[in-house]
Amino acid sequence: MSDLSINGIGAGISKLQENAGGKEVTGGFDAVFKDAIGKVTEMQGEAEKGIKELASGGDVTQAIIAMEKADMSFQVMVEVRNKLLTAYEEIMRMQI
Repeated sequence: MSDLSINGIGAGISKLQENAGGKEVTGGFDAVFKDAIGKVTEMQGEAEKGIKELASGGDVTQAIIAMEKADMSFQVMVEVRNKLLTAYEEIMRMQI
């Protein structure tokens, strides 16, 4: 059996680092995933803040925008989790 080589991972990781807001992300996939979860949590906090401001007479559009951003980021996180679970299950079915 020959060794499989995976080409282009370095380019993919550097692309993830560029998309992380210009800050350096180190430590591999787990660090990137933790950073993404932190951003989702931050967006959910902003949505809660928008709702509280709306309850005290704040701007409706800002609250709706914050809630939609939080919802979309959460949906993306769930889909990434689903894809990771599918990939893990596929790897576990592989015979060696």
